[in-house]
Amino acid sequence: MNLSSDLITLGNYLAGEFDNQEQALAEPAWYVNLRLWQVPVDLFPEDSLSLFAEQVNAITPNNPYRQRVMRLQIDRSTSEKLLQVQYYLPKNPTKLAGAGRDRELLKELKPYDLELLPGCILNVERHVLTGNNYRFIAKPPRDTKCCFTFQDKTIQVSLGFEVTNSQLFSYDKGVDPQTGQANWGAILGPFSYTKRKQYEFFA
Repeated sequence: MNLSSDLITLGNYLAGEFDNQEQALAEPAWYVNLRLWQVPVDLFPEDSLSLFAEQVNAITPNNPYRQRVMRLQIDRSTSEKLLQVQYYLPKNPTKLAGAGRDRELLKELKPYDLELLPGCILNVERHVLTGNNYRFIAKPPRDTKCCFTFQDKTIQVSLGFEVTNSQLFSYDKGVDPQTGQANWGAILGPFSYTKRKQYEFFA
């Protein structure tokens, strides 16, 4: 596997355990206290890095939700070779409940256990902060729409994030497919996560 240094850096920035405790304490009316795990998984090793993501409300830590897989790759269809994040949905999320904290549950996860979400993709730009410190900004390509079916309902999500080596800002929010109005998530601004523990792709 020959991956670019930018792809590896993005993967290591995203991998880890996060929470937004400071934000939730400062603005409890608008932000709940969340814990987020983004765990490296060996799913598409030939050309990409993958993360299993899951989160919980700190008040109900035994009820994980929003399981998804993020595949970090290079878009080789154009000369720019952009960094991209492609999202997948586990076909059986209940089977993986708690896998953010218990990696044993991820050992048997295979690509055929996932549903590709074609419109759920982000283009990623790298911005230099200082020296070898970067900020990666991920936004959906123009004219794409992230929709999928969950529990017999059509779910639409507006995706996006910014990440440094210690902070993750999530712009993810749910969108009413009929009205186009946001109805959950980062409605008033991004969820601001601090990395509490680093997970490594390459030890």
